[in-house]
Amino acid sequence: MPVRAAFLVGFMASGKSSVGQELARRLNWDFVDLDLRIQTREGQTVAEIFRDQGESGFRLAEHAALLDLTEALDRDTVVALGGGAFAHSKNRELLRAWHSVFLETPLDELWKRCMEDSTERPLRKDPAEFARLYESRLPFYRQATVTVVTSGKDPVSLCAEIERTLQFRGETEGEGSSQTSPAHFGTGESQ
Repeated sequence: MPVRAAFLVGFMASGKSSVGQELARRLNWDFVDLDLRIQTREGQTVAEIFRDQGESGFRLAEHAALLDLTEALDRDTVVALGGGAFAHSKNRELLRAWHSVFLETPLDELWKRCMEDSTERPLRKDPAEFARLYESRLPFYRQATVTVVTSGKDPVSLCAEIERTLQFRGETEGEGSSQTSPAHFGTGESQ
């Protein structure tokens, strides 16, 4: 059976890491947080990389880490991407053969979570810039294999929805890494 993977995409504070860890646990898959992988490779925090190399330097490190990860996948894995990773065409192209799941969260909820979280986020600035960045990335997030609306749902129910949608349990060998047609789950809209 081929290696399967699910890449969780979405804006900062959308729950990619917490949902990813729970999904990996439920599926008995490995879990990778791409930002943590970048920090290990670079020997610096994300904030330090932004400070020392700027966003362009961080994006180069991010792409290199994602390329290494996709080339080395040898076990079924859930990957939480950083908020900007899927907004770059080279990264989306790398992930074309894998399932990607957009965790869609309302902007006001994202801002609230960011303000309550102690995580240093280099691109979290004032509310207007935060909204502009979100709107600029939204068209790219919507290119994910599926969209799951997160409002009012805990990680367990989100994982159940992702499992149902992508039918991870019971995939046949021929279905392992094929991409399903995009759908906008939770609202009934097609992409």
